[in-house]
Formats: sequence, structure tokens, C-alpha cells
Amino acid sequence: MSNKKNIILSILVITFLSCGFSYITSQTKPVDPKIIQDTLKNLKNKTVASPTNTEKDSITIDKNSRLKIYKKSAHASYYADRFNGRKTANGSRFNNNKYTAAHKKLPFGTKVKVTNEANGKFVIVVITDRGPFVKTREIDLSKRAFMDITKNKGAGAMKVTIEIIEKIK
Repeated sequence: MSNKKNIILSILVITFLSCGFSYITSQTKPVDPKIIQDTLKNLKNKTVASPTNTEKDSITIDKNSRLKIYKKSAHASYYADRFNGRKTANGSRFNNNKYTAAHKKLPFGTKVKVTNEANGKFVIVVITDRGPFVKTREIDLSKRAFMDITKNKGAGAMKVTIEIIEKIK
């Protein structure tokens, strides 16, 4: 009887380990180097989403701006709907339909380009709040910004590259 239990236990352990390994390998897809090397030159005269221009909801990245990589493989999540209308740390009212974000250290008003490493989609958001208050997360995006770049609409988090948009003097 114990021999059968050992065999069954061995099968379960092997099955569990192989499933866990396939899950891990499926989650770590190689990133296309073209996505990582996305530069301001490639973005020239393209219009992308941003919360700063309320009439058009877009900005143009021009010659007077440059991208500075802040962090690669950062974990991003999004605000829950219950935060709509609440005051953010900079005093403004939070709206999940705008292109805003929360970060622990970046100054308020900082514009950042957040790129989903899985598919290369990106948004430009403005830091208006502090957070996220989970140690493993780097940035909280508004729901609109998150859904614009996510691969899976049911996901709650993703790996992103965060780049600061700096004005050239």
C-alpha cells in the first residue's frame, strides 16, 4: 500500500514541477530588441496620449525633449474604481479616465513614458499621486492608461519600462 502512495506522490510532484516550470517559462518571453531601443527619434512627430492637454488629450514629443530610462522590468498596476473623485497627494481629484499615475519618488508633474515590455505599447502619463503601497510594485497607472497598453484586459499587473521625459535646455 505504501508503495502505491509513493508512486502517486512521485507522479504528483513531477506533474506539479513540470506545470510550474512551464508556467514560469511562458511568463518570461524574450523582449524584441527593437522595442527596448525605442528612441525619441522613432517618436518624432507622433501624437500620443497624455492628460496635460484637455482638449485633444494628446501631446507631441518634439526635438526639445528626450527620454531617460528610469527603470526596466518594473511592475505596474492600476487604480481601483473606488479611488475616483478622491484627492491625490498633489491636491487634484483623481479620475480613472485620465492619463495619470502614482509613483513613490518621482516629483509631481513629471511626465513619464510607460512601455509594456510584452507588446511594446506605451502611454505617457503625469505623476499626480504617491504609491503604490505594495513593495513589489513601482507605478500605479490610471485604469485608462493601463488598459491602453495591456495585452490582457483581465490582468491586474504587468512588467513595464519607465522612461522620464526631460526637456532639453
